[in-house]
Amino acid sequence: MAELIPLISGDELRTQAAPARPRRPEWLKARAPSGENYSDVFRLMREKGLNTVCEEARCPNIGECWNSRTATFLLLGDTCTRGCRYCAIGKGKPQPIDELEPERVAESVAHLRLKFAVLTSVNRDDAPDGGAHIFARSIELIRERVPDCKIEVLIPDFDGNWEALQLVLEAGPDVLNHNIESIPRLFRRFRPRARFEQSIELLARARAFGPQLVTKSGMMVGAGETNAEVLEVMDALRSADVNVLTIGQYLAPDASYWPVDRYVTPAEFDMFRREALARGFRHVESGPLVRSSYNAHKHVGAEQH
Repeated sequence: MAELIPLISGDELRTQAAPARPRRPEWLKARAPSGENYSDVFRLMREKGLNTVCEEARCPNIGECWNSRTATFLLLGDTCTRGCRYCAIGKGKPQPIDELEPERVAESVAHLRLKFAVLTSVNRDDAPDGGAHIFARSIELIRERVPDCKIEVLIPDFDGNWEALQLVLEAGPDVLNHNIESIPRLFRRFRPRARFEQSIELLARARAFGPQLVTKSGMMVGAGETNAEVLEVMDALRSADVNVLTIGQYLAPDASYWPVDRYVTPAEFDMFRREALARGFRHVESGPLVRSSYNAHKHVGAEQH
């Protein structure tokens, strides 16, 4: 992996250029967001004072999804208490948790007439339950307002607080998603304050809670891992009986983040999909622009290949 080269002291040359990053290939270009539905969703989020991971994480599929009147709601504010080196969401000391946020989320789901809603959040290590009660209340209110709407939750690890996980599970989401993100060798540098084994345990506990619950995880590639290591992560996820897998290209938000090591080719993404299906995943999204919530409505039954 290309490493930043430290400054040289004294009268010597004080900076050295890091190796040039690979140029972004054509297959990673997405259309600029536009359209009537996109504008409507944008306006609604502002009116309700809500955040979306689509915007905060600079998702390349925002135009496609919002024009389909779908969005991934970002609960618990827009400031994360962790410093993951790949994520564009703001980091620092967050505002107090807004206990009325679930009401506005449910109102927005009803306004958008969603058949499938995705709820995720920043990490809130400052809260005793990591904000799990906001997930649970949001699920309950969406069920009340839009009974036919399916719900996916993309949750943090709650710092290993299994009572918090239980609170979310008891609210009855249709899909429980927790992203593994990376391989064991890079994990602690890529995701400080998280542990690979803890994430696997979370997914295993979700499976034990409800055998019929769809469980899901995702990872990014092109951050320094090998293809063999990606396959090993698949095996670890299957050991927890995870149903759905998403794999996409890692894209650094800017030069201050973890560097892109390489751009994985479409042929390699096709290989990952075949390998994942062969291991028993019931649905796989694998492609350069795939993100965790991409085509999420197709995952609820986890029946497609």
